[in-house]
Amino acid sequence: MSESSLALFLIATLILALAPGPDLLYIAARGLSQGAMAGFISALGVHTGVLIHTIIASLGLSALIASSTMGFSLIKYAGAAYLCYLGIRTLFFSKGENSNEQCISNAALKKIFYQGVITDVLNPKVILFFLAFFPQFIDPSSPSAHIDILMLGLTFVLVAFPIDAAVGLFAGSVGKQILHCKQRIQWGKWMTGSAFILLGIGTAFTSPPS
Repeated sequence: MSESSLALFLIATLILALAPGPDLLYIAARGLSQGAMAGFISALGVHTGVLIHTIIASLGLSALIASSTMGFSLIKYAGAAYLCYLGIRTLFFSKGENSNEQCISNAALKKIFYQGVITDVLNPKVILFFLAFFPQFIDPSSPSAHIDILMLGLTFVLVAFPIDAAVGLFAGSVGKQILHCKQRIQWGKWMTGSAFILLGIGTAFTSPPS
């Protein structure tokens, strides 16, 4: 990549990272309802998913999935079903996680992390994003295109993760100030559950590339 292409990529990535989106909504909801650590771990999970997508894209599998109607639909509806399942379970069957950052268990944080990973990996919009965004800054026919994709993916995470992590930490701080523990648990169920369901609905209506 030329220096000018890299500079443009960094600017575009920064703009995208600052723009409100589903991932930011999810991270903020976790932070507000379950504390700063939960928000941070959510961001870590989401961007671990981005790294997985980067590897998939560098191997050419993203293009293969997007070109296959069955493959794309399978990922899309699996992702939508999983997200809606998490949302419904959170809303109606969860007693709510402890919202105190000092008391939230390691098991709960691991669950939050893995949910963030799976939420991103099963999001077909991320596949389409990689296919639409990255080729603008590299030559897909280049022998080193797969390496360029890996480098762009790592750069994207290095730029976007600190921003998303800061949002999670800030949301946790805000939630701690405006809500008491019991209120945060109750609000947390509705905020996190609703965020999952909205993400699931958005995933279900993702259109394949034309």
